[in-house]
Amino acid sequence: MLACVFFSKYPQMLSRSRFISPRRSLLQLFTTAHRFSKKLNFSSSPAPEVLLNHLDEECVDFLPWLERKAGVEISSKLYVGKSAFGRSLFASKSIQTGECILRVPYNVQIAPDNLLPKVASLLDNEVGNVAKLAIVILIEQKRGQESEWAPYISCLPRPGEMHSTIFWSKSELDMIHQSTVYQETIKEKYQIEKDFLKIKSALNHSLEILDGITLEDFMHAYALVRSRAWGSTRGVSLIPFADFSNHDGVSEAFVLNDEDKQVSEVIADRNFAPHEEVLIRYGKFSNATLLLEFGFIVPHNIHDQVQIHIDVPNHDFLGEMKLDILRRHHLPTTRYANDFKFSRDSFIIKEVKSARGKGKGLPQSLRAFARVLCCNSSQDLIDLAMEAAQNDGRLARRPLKNSSREIQAHEILLSRISQLIEEYNVSMKSLEPVAASVCKRFALRRQMALDLLTGELRVLESAYTWLNNYCATLLQHSTTNDDASACGNIRE
Repeated sequence: MLACVFFSKYPQMLSRSRFISPRRSLLQLFTTAHRFSKKLNFSSSPAPEVLLNHLDEECVDFLPWLERKAGVEISSKLYVGKSAFGRSLFASKSIQTGECILRVPYNVQIAPDNLLPKVASLLDNEVGNVAKLAIVILIEQKRGQESEWAPYISCLPRPGEMHSTIFWSKSELDMIHQSTVYQETIKEKYQIEKDFLKIKSALNHSLEILDGITLEDFMHAYALVRSRAWGSTRGVSLIPFADFSNHDGVSEAFVLNDEDKQVSEVIADRNFAPHEEVLIRYGKFSNATLLLEFGFIVPHNIHDQVQIHIDVPNHDFLGEMKLDILRRHHLPTTRYANDFKFSRDSFIIKEVKSARGKGKGLPQSLRAFARVLCCNSSQDLIDLAMEAAQNDGRLARRPLKNSSREIQAHEILLSRISQLIEEYNVSMKSLEPVAASVCKRFALRRQMALDLLTGELRVLESAYTWLNNYCATLLQHSTTNDDASACGNIRE
């Protein structure tokens, strides 16, 4: 029985940095390229400039090494090359839709169970799989050329080549303080430090294993796992060669795990010409996730989203009743342990594609929250609860019967989103163009920050436009009905 499971890039949340050494002389490189083209049996003789543009001469021996280690062929259709984003995979011959383009056995994948037994026995369940796999990487790095994984470890990005926001300085992070990725980065760094302290404490009697390892070393290894590994039945796994593939948010190709055959494989989602870059999809990730977990941004990312917060004001005399009814109907609420009646709830907004459509992208739970928020009597809340009980059980998911109250609810959202749009515009204006003398890394991260905020602003503006149209339509209908009613009274 075939058991194929799709696993997205771990975790749920960058172009990937790849280490590329200075170019060799053209003569040396062409000689290497010529040997490599024969080895891969290219379907047609490529022009020298094609290979000069794509071939990564440092990785010519990587796939043969991995296949020797695996004892089977991994791919006859791909080779490791260089793209604008660093190392990537390219077609060595024509590829047809539906072909299996690579197949990596489990026995050449690295997972937490690769930990030395004496190390694993010292770690409790509070140390997660990402941290455990990071320890594996650190141990293999310390072994250097004596490591059985040395050819793979040597290909991994160095600390200065990674752009996940956990490596950003305070001033760089301040550029994206408007985005939720700012707080997520702080949480991520806190978790990494927490894991590091646990590991150092657990391995206190085995210091030779991680002797001299610093928090910065651990953070680098942790980021390598977060950006390169896939979720698997072993918890999380690094899949050599497959992890050279770069991300395309609209690709339909991804890593599949066949538990029966104990392999991970990728099936081509379209035709590829020789020497064309072959991309896969890590997952349906927003730019905030891509930036935090992988260190890159996708221009005009169709999966962009914005997390917004909306409050039950602490001065709302119906605040307790509203909190109670929201909880009973499974809308998320948070009660802070202080003297105030207060709720701060998070909702995810995605781009609203049609300004006059059904508002897909605006969560129904957010609109329901706003309808509850605008209630100004206990009877209003009781009526909403009764309506939910008589229908599908979901609170305030239908338009309020009172159109003026329905408009008021959505104007609450308009006001909140308008405030966010203004804040985003201020943040983006503060990102002045950098001088040519500024270091390339800062210039790159500034551009990433600008692209991130631009994408999230686009989402907010699409939501604002839809809400504004919705309110205008309700107001127009209400006015038309009032006019019709007035005319009826005159005729009477």
